[in-house]
Amino acid sequence: MASHRVTLLPDGKTVEVPTGSLVVEATRLAGIEVAQPCGGQGRCGRCSVRLEGDGFRRRSALRLSGADLDAGYVLACQTVIEGDLRVTIPPPETLSRLLVTDRVAAAEALPFRYDPAAMQSLRVFQVTLPEPSLQDSRDDLARFLAGLADAGRFLIEIPLPVLRRLGSDLRQAEWRPWVVVQEDPTGRGGLPAQVIEVSSSPPRPLGLAIDIGTTTVSVQLVDLQTGEMLSSTAEYNEQIARGEDVISRIIYAGRDGGLAELGQLVRRTLRTLLERIRRRTGIEPSQILKVTVAGNTTMVHLFLGLPPETIRLAPYIPTANLPAAYRAADLDLPVHPLASVDVLPGVASYVGADITAGAFAAGLAEARDLTLFIDVGTNGEIVLGNQDWLVTCACSAGPAFEGAGVVDGMRATEGAIEEVWIHSQTIEPTIRVIGGGRPRGLCGSALISLLAELFVTGAVDRGGHFKLDLGTPRLRQGEHGPEYVVAWPDETATGRAIALTKVDVDNLLRAKAAIYAGFSVLASGVGVDLADVRQVLIGGAFGKYINVEKAVQVGLLPDLPWDRFRFLGNTSVRGAVLALLSRTARQAIDDLAARMTYVELSADNSFYDAFTAALFLPHTDIGRFPSVAEIWERADAGRMAGGSSSTAAPGRPGSIWETSGHPANG
Repeated sequence: MASHRVTLLPDGKTVEVPTGSLVVEATRLAGIEVAQPCGGQGRCGRCSVRLEGDGFRRRSALRLSGADLDAGYVLACQTVIEGDLRVTIPPPETLSRLLVTDRVAAAEALPFRYDPAAMQSLRVFQVTLPEPSLQDSRDDLARFLAGLADAGRFLIEIPLPVLRRLGSDLRQAEWRPWVVVQEDPTGRGGLPAQVIEVSSSPPRPLGLAIDIGTTTVSVQLVDLQTGEMLSSTAEYNEQIARGEDVISRIIYAGRDGGLAELGQLVRRTLRTLLERIRRRTGIEPSQILKVTVAGNTTMVHLFLGLPPETIRLAPYIPTANLPAAYRAADLDLPVHPLASVDVLPGVASYVGADITAGAFAAGLAEARDLTLFIDVGTNGEIVLGNQDWLVTCACSAGPAFEGAGVVDGMRATEGAIEEVWIHSQTIEPTIRVIGGGRPRGLCGSALISLLAELFVTGAVDRGGHFKLDLGTPRLRQGEHGPEYVVAWPDETATGRAIALTKVDVDNLLRAKAAIYAGFSVLASGVGVDLADVRQVLIGGAFGKYINVEKAVQVGLLPDLPWDRFRFLGNTSVRGAVLALLSRTARQAIDDLAARMTYVELSADNSFYDAFTAALFLPHTDIGRFPSVAEIWERADAGRMAGGSSSTAAPGRPGSIWETSGHPANG
């Protein structure tokens, strides 16, 4: 079989591949990652690269415009190499909203007094041993075990790595060693009590809380003796290159070697984060003696190397909702090899440890009032209830809120438009861009903001259809159908217009309808009215940036007084920190998971009706959204009268406001 020379730019690497190879296989051979958010199925258009040369064949050009094709762009996952080529790979997106919090007292938010001596499964203490002599010739192990027994520590295992160093460690400590004993952090007896460290000086017990999100992996380093948070950071989950959503990754995991590869990618992400923490704090990862892990059920399965295929197949049964604790060495986690790794409990295939940890961190275990907890992401997970009862479900919102599946969508990185305001008379936009400068695309918060503005200004009707007869060039027929142009080509960093298309609107309507239908079905199923919800707690990294007013206007959130909404950020990693610090909190998370009643929406006949009813702005029953009805009627009256009711954004100190080249008149 003939082979061909492929040169990859801007790196300048060159590889030889056989005829019939895909472009993405050539990049991988060169050690260069090209994102495949749809798992290489050719659906998302995010793996586009530019080719020079004639030696290729496109299988699909989905989401590529005529201009893209003329410029030589192809989908790397759908393009076959048949000759020598030069491939230009665009720069990857980098996470600009990193969670960076140093030296914070993590224990301050505990709902009880932090007492490390009473609450930790990690025990640090000193023992005094008699020195060996001709009269006392016991071996080192027997002497050490007797000393532990004298200190009230019985039935403690000594792992082989500790035994190999025991003699030198005891002598270096002059027979007064400091000892670290790790007991089972789950309280279920999955791990035996073991000595994991013997040293001559008091060790500093450090713990790591990990949240493995579908999009982002977050970690927080905590001093377990003081409860102080030492460092916190986050990075994109490298698994994104093999699929943007959990279903794409489950499909990829079923390929030959796919499960192992996805596990390696998340570990590589964790190594990147630990190296970042090491540079900031000087703390070596090997000093971390205890780990807790939260994540949705699919992410936990991929981390543990459990085949996830049954998660997506009826009746949707995962391998394990209640994993045991494991040793770091068994999971190839780059911390102390004998550190315990406690994977928090999930509830079902689509309600995982991120929700049980998040619900606990949000205070649902003690909530007296009716509470709605929502984690908005590629899956919308919902918990409704109070301290007496809890029901939960998950609805597939898809990756639209992450900017995927949207023609000009992108993640919340530098250059992303994050908020939009539209003048009600001119239909001209005012935009805010992350990092300032020229925009590159629309992130999730901008998509909600933009759709709401188009709706309340009358540029989009309640069915999500663009009104192309308003006399503005921004509303037009584009290559993907009707669209609204947010930024013209000469205003963007890419030289291409940024627009919201009718296809994008349909994706957003389905995403918001799934979430609204989810909590509507939960509420009706237990006989409560959404108006009776006293607090709406919104978790997840994306939820932190949602504008309540705009989310209500599109029908994503219920129409309730604004003071009932609280945005909590990443509650999953927060719950993991609490479990790390406290045995009481760890047991409470187990109890919370056991108390949640899971509702499988695919088996609930009412969900489809609720979903269909929510596929409008804000809903087919606008009476559910009285505040939106009032705005709509007022705006409509203003349009009829020819007056101005601008929704253009006011300037705010410290914000970066960028106005398009066709300025708003308000």
